[in-house]
Amino acid sequence: RLIAQLKDYARKIDNIKIHEGIPVHDEHRTSEVLEAVVELAVENKIDPVAVQKIFEILIAMSEDRQRDFSGEGNLP
Repeated sequence: RLIAQLKDYARKIDNIKIHEGIPVHDEHRTSEVLEAVVELAVENKIDPVAVQKIFEILIAMSEDRQRDFSGEGNLP
């Protein structure tokens, strides 16, 4: 269910990014998020490499959905 909610959040995020003139992919923000989740994984004794991979996939899924909503999804 949580992963399915990405669709709803992706639409909201896309609207904000369009309004603020922010590109779908923001390398700096992606790095910040990944650093934070890796740190939390270490603190909670969870494999940080696995957590990073999971979040990379989730971020990619969200960005794909944002591109679909914004009409960029048809680009190569």
